Amino acid sequence: MPISLSAKKSLRKSLKNHKDNVSFKNKLKTTVKKFLTKPSNDGLKEVYSILDKAVKKNIFHKNKSDRLKGQYSKKVGGESVKKVVVKKKTIKKVAKKKNK
Repeated sequence: MPISLSAKKSLRKSLKNHKDNVSFKNKLKTTVKKFLTKPSNDGLKEVYSILDKAVKKNIFHKNKSDRLKGQYSKKVGGESVKKVVVKKKTIKKVAKKKNK
């Protein structure tokens, strides 16, 4: 049992994170199983979405997510779903001239 206040808070936080991670992993597993029973483009989009969320939450490494995406896309038929890359536009800020 933790004694100090910071150790108690750390225990609470780790238990909460563990609960969230386990529920997310269960959601991921059910989505993937649903997709594997009946592969379709819509199911593949859902799997892509949830794998991206897993990377964002640091549950999966990016390379693992990419590897799984490649495996699942082969189930549908390869290149039927193209990976969409969104480029961010950079906006230049123009300094206003002060007239005195």
